[in-house]
Amino acid sequence: MRWLFVLLLALVIFGSAAWFGYNTFVKEEIAVKKEQRGEVTPPPAVDISLPEFEAAAKLRQDGKLAEARDALIALIQKYPSGKHVDEARDMLGEVNIDIFLSRYPSPEKADYVVKSGDVLAKIARKLKTTPELIMRMNNMSGTMLHIGEHLLISHPDFSLVIQRKANLVVVLNHGVFFKQYHVREAKLPPKRPPKITGKVAETMAWNGGKRVGLGSKEYLASTKWIRFAGATAYTLYSLPDPSHPKVDQPPPPLGLGLAAADLEELSSLVNNRTLVTIID
Repeated sequence: MRWLFVLLLALVIFGSAAWFGYNTFVKEEIAVKKEQRGEVTPPPAVDISLPEFEAAAKLRQDGKLAEARDALIALIQKYPSGKHVDEARDMLGEVNIDIFLSRYPSPEKADYVVKSGDVLAKIARKLKTTPELIMRMNNMSGTMLHIGEHLLISHPDFSLVIQRKANLVVVLNHGVFFKQYHVREAKLPPKRPPKITGKVAETMAWNGGKRVGLGSKEYLASTKWIRFAGATAYTLYSLPDPSHPKVDQPPPPLGLGLAAADLEELSSLVNNRTLVTIID
C-alpha cells in the first residue's frame, strides 16, 4: 500500500508542476503567438450609450416628446459613432414627426385664426407651407375651413439629401437633421455623377391608375409619389407595406422605392421649393 501512496503523491506533485508550467509558460507563449498573428479576439466593447438610449426611449413612451427629442439629440452628438446612433436617428425622426404632424405644442408652431375668404391653399401660400401639412398637423379629414377656427401652423424649411450607398432619404429642417427614411428598392442608371442637386417638381397622388387632387375624396387612400425636377430626374415611389398592402400604381422606370406609409408622410413635408441633393 505504501508504494501506491508514493505513486499517488508523485502524480499529484508532478501533475501540479506540469499544470503550473503550462499556465505560466506554455499558455502565455501560445497567447503571444496568437496576438502576433492577429488571432486574438478583442474583449467586447462596453456599450456606454445604452443607458442614455433607453432613457430617451422611456421618455418617448411616457409621452414626454420634447424631453425625448432633447435626449436623443444629445446622445447623437455625444456618441457620433456609437452602437445605437442609427437607432437613435430613427427614433429622433419619429419623435420629430410625432411633434410636428400633430397638435402637440412646440415653440416652432404658431396659432392662426381662420378669417373670411380664407381657403387652405391661400393660407398655405401666404404662410409658406403646404395644404397637406396644415391638414395633417391639425388632424383635418377635409379641406373645409370655418371662420374663427384655430389652426396650428409651422414654418419649416425642409430639404432632402439622398444617400445612395446608405439607402437613405434624409430630411433636414433649416439644415438640421429632422428624419430619415430607408430606401427599400433602387432603380438607378449605372453611370451617374457623384453629386446631383435639384428641386422637387411635384408630389403626385394616384388612385385606380389616375391622378387625384388634394380635395378629392380619393386622396386620403391614394398612392403617393414625389418627382424631382432637372438633372435629378428621379421619382420616389411607394411600395406595399403592412398599412398599405396593395399599391396599384406600377413603379416608374427610374427611382427609389420607399414604404408607402413613409412616402405618404414625406409627401406632406415637401413642395416645389424643396431642395434635393443626391450623393453617393
